[in-house]
Amino acid sequence: MTNAQLTMYTTSWCGFCNRLKTALKAEGIAWDEVDIEADPTAAEFVGSVNNGNHVVPTVKFADGSTLTNPNIKQVKAKLG
Repeated sequence: MTNAQLTMYTTSWCGFCNRLKTALKAEGIAWDEVDIEADPTAAEFVGSVNNGNHVVPTVKFADGSTLTNPNIKQVKAKLG
């Protein structure tokens, strides 16, 4: 069982992903991470919520909603 508050879809080379991970850690927000280059199902999901584009980071929340390339303020606002 995980304490993650969200799932972040990433790639190993994504600078925006690394920036968001640093901010999440600083805020004490737990997350699960899925590399879309290693997981075809995850890549398909990311494409499905981004008009066919594999944009990372894509963040999925517990309620099923997503944000694409959000900043930490947007993530915190969504988490309440």
